[in-house]
Amino acid sequence: MKTILITGASSGIGYQTAELLAKAGNQVFGAARHVKAMDPLKKLGVIPIIMDVTSESSIKNGLQAIIQKAGKIDVLINGAGYGSFGAIENVTIAEAKRQFDVNVFGLAALTKLVLPYMKKQYSGKIINISSMAGRFSSSLAGWYFASKHAVEALSDSLRMEVKRFGIKVVLIEPGAIKSNWSHIAMDHLVKSSRGTDYEKAANKMARQTNKIYASKFASKPSLVAKKIKKVVDSNHPRPRYLFGFSAKPIIFFNTILPTRLMDKLVPMFM
Repeated sequence: MKTILITGASSGIGYQTAELLAKAGNQVFGAARHVKAMDPLKKLGVIPIIMDVTSESSIKNGLQAIIQKAGKIDVLINGAGYGSFGAIENVTIAEAKRQFDVNVFGLAALTKLVLPYMKKQYSGKIINISSMAGRFSSSLAGWYFASKHAVEALSDSLRMEVKRFGIKVVLIEPGAIKSNWSHIAMDHLVKSSRGTDYEKAANKMARQTNKIYASKFASKPSLVAKKIKKVVDSNHPRPRYLFGFSAKPIIFFNTILPTRLMDKLVPMFM
């Protein structure tokens, strides 16, 4: 049995991951701002923890509660995050900062607090939920993609830093996954573009993206949960796992094709 902390566990990938890992006999702490949504998970043994990753005091209090109850953390799964789409010109700096506060700085703050416990036991896994968005770029989504690029870079650096302490750092890079993520991201896109020069392109992108994420081709959140469980159970996990609808083709083409050609092709996948 492993003691596991999952942020963003109240819905989507985080929820299904908490469910799967608890069923496998692990001690799972599900962290989120709204813990009521995790009530059904309690019967499986999941312990809800109130945590806002943008609040230092909230992170410290939540982590302290876990340590008092379990005494350790074997696995940290940084799943909290959201998508805020919109043209660079349109998205406010305040919203851009919030995107990074949730997707990057919150992840880093919690990781920093967990590391001393993992170093003490000379073992642990830190699993960061990134995205295929961390490996290429798209128009009308710069701040979100930038946040995932930052997660990728930080994870790579951290992996090299903590290897000497027996700690493994793994990136999960899903493609299109069926969830509320696309609706939230596209709502941000439409609202930030309304009445601007980008409105027509934004509306087209929103329709196309929502169609893709609602289609039979988009992968189910359970696919991500199963991949995360594989990492949790593995003694020698890979540094990154790229999978799900459209992920590998996009990254492959981004690697081999000229930038100008990719600039034309990316809108077809988004």
